[in-house]
Parts: sequence; C-alpha cells; structure tokens
Amino acid sequence: MRLHQGPASGGAARDGTEDPGGDAGAPPGSGEPGDGLAGLFQAHHGSLVRLALLLVGDRGTAEDVVQDVYARLQQRRGRGRGGGPPAAPPELLAYTRAAVLNACRTLARRRALAHRLFQAPQPVWSAENDALVADDRRRVLQALTRLPARQREAIVLRYYLDLSEAEIAAAMGVRPGTVKSTISRGLDALRDRYEEER
Repeated sequence: MRLHQGPASGGAARDGTEDPGGDAGAPPGSGEPGDGLAGLFQAHHGSLVRLALLLVGDRGTAEDVVQDVYARLQQRRGRGRGGGPPAAPPELLAYTRAAVLNACRTLARRRALAHRLFQAPQPVWSAENDALVADDRRRVLQALTRLPARQREAIVLRYYLDLSEAEIAAAMGVRPGTVKSTISRGLDALRDRYEEER
C-alpha cells in the first residue's frame, strides 16, 4: 500500500481534465489521502487499533484486524458497485468501527472454537503490557476481560473511545436504550470483578 501526499486542492487531474472525485490524479478508492478511506486510516488508525486491542488482547492481532478491515473496505470501494462503505466521513468512521468490532467478534468466536476443539490457552497480556500499566489499571483490564462480550464492547466504546450512545448504538447495531442498560449492567459487573481481583 502506498500513501502519499498529493496536491491539497482537488479538481483538475494531472492531464488537465476535470477529476470528478475532486482528488487530483487519484482514481476512486485508490487509497490516496483525499478519497476519505485513506484519510480515515491516517486519522483514526491508532484509535481503531486500541479498540481492537481491548477486545482481542494483543497488539499484533489488533493491528492485523484493523489492516484486514481496511483492505476489505478498499476492495469494496474499488468494485464501484452499491453496497460498499459510505462516502461521508462520519458514516465511514462509524461503518469502520462496526467492521472492526465485527472482525473482533469473529476472531473471538474462532478462538473459542479452537479452545473447545484443541484446548488451546486463551491469549494473555504480554509481559511488556503488564510492566507498562499500573497495578490498578491491570486489575481493571483483567476485570474487563471477564465481562460478557456485549458489556465489554459497550464499555470499551464508551469509556476508551469516548463515543456517544448514538455512535455506540450504530457500531453495535442496537438501540440507544439498549446501550444505556448494557453499560449500566457492565459497570456493575466490572465493579464486582474488580473487587474480586484484589
């Protein structure tokens, strides 16, 4: 993948013709910064990796999940048919968050199946992560991993990504009222599990 900074003003392509996308010299969905998807990747890559990290448990896998989501979005956009990702930045970000969330859910299901079939150990936090975080934060993260998946997702989206209830509802595919109750139950369960960690 090659990302480069092109001219700041869109409109005319390099050959002097008018570029309908307003992105100088970049074909639609090419991954150039002005096409929306590359700009989203550049601006939100870190927060999307953090979201995946909190859901899957290790940085390498989290980065793979985000990269796979970006590649799939790029492929869908390149096809040029309906059903691809939205073009407007706010909707594209919500769509991408939902895609990362779904990819993490799929990974969790695959890991659970592998664990049942092969009794593989669950992924654990690396020693580097344990050394970097304070004991209090480690206990919170441990308690967070013991929550049911939906509660964990809602809490991560709300308190780690600082999303509104409407944005969380869009990412999780539920109603805003469900988000409120899920977060409330999740915080109660998190408090109980945190106390158990002591």
